[in-house]
Amino acid sequence: MTKPDNPAPAAAAAEARIRSALPVEIHGRLRSARITDRRAVVVAEAGDLGVKAREELEALITGNLSALDDVDEVRVALVADRRRRMIIAIGSGKGGVGKSTLTANLAVALARMGRKVGVIDGDIYGPSQPRLLATERDKPMSEGDRLVPVTSPHGVKVLSMGHVAPPGRALAWRGPMAGKALGQLVDAAWDDTELLLIDLPPGTGDVQISMMQDSRPDGAVLVSTPQDLALLDAARAGQLFEDGNVPIIGLVENMAGYACPHCGEVSDPFGQGGVETFAQRLEIPFLGRVPLTIATRLAGDAGKPPAAVDGEASAPFTAIAERLDRWIASGAV
Repeated sequence: MTKPDNPAPAAAAAEARIRSALPVEIHGRLRSARITDRRAVVVAEAGDLGVKAREELEALITGNLSALDDVDEVRVALVADRRRRMIIAIGSGKGGVGKSTLTANLAVALARMGRKVGVIDGDIYGPSQPRLLATERDKPMSEGDRLVPVTSPHGVKVLSMGHVAPPGRALAWRGPMAGKALGQLVDAAWDDTELLLIDLPPGTGDVQISMMQDSRPDGAVLVSTPQDLALLDAARAGQLFEDGNVPIIGLVENMAGYACPHCGEVSDPFGQGGVETFAQRLEIPFLGRVPLTIATRLAGDAGKPPAAVDGEASAPFTAIAERLDRWIASGAV
């Protein structure tokens, strides 16, 4: 049998075939995968697993790949390197559209669904997550040269420059320093955390570029208010992710309608339906809308995310989190 002149495409196709045969939730563990002479060889990360879980992982890979028509034998090597967790970026090109509130509530909602979630406050200059997740008084410990995330009362681990810098002090750092700071937060001792949500700062600057180079997300959620000006900036953020080959999971319309607490009449100070129309035009999934409410604002200021309890205020966040959870599990919302 003659070998192809360029084996790279064939190797890539074999790896893609193996990945398609395995559950999406274990893709982050795969270090290499190939099929040679009807033998599938997979190297997978299992350093954070116990004996039983390692056996289950090996059996899962072996069972799924044995069913492939072009595979007669499966060999699985489990290694103990540091496993790369799934990373999802929450971003927008514009400030003040509610990225931080959405990130905190999605994290809490996903944690209530059983996910082991961590939040990284990527807004180095204006950190909000310590307040939103009620960890303002907590300071991260260190484990060697790595920070140990603090755990919020809502079951979500979190790291922010707001935990490290003195309260109220502005960080007058140049862009490269901010990018390096984000890298330190990503490389912290997250232990069994399986999913990291990164609350990005506004814009498409040094922090975003550093993230794309050093800790490329597995997917991104874009947040915008309905008006045209915010949508223009969201489009720029989306372009950055597309240029970096980061899948856009979907768009969220925030501050979508305001119900008067006195008469109940709903008004739309930022417009209506703009994000959904924008998503349809770009053929990007629309994940849902979150209304503008006093209850959500008060809960955020108090460090009590609405998603932590069942109720009217939590419903929009839970619905979006459910779609995100489906994407994590299957790659589709």
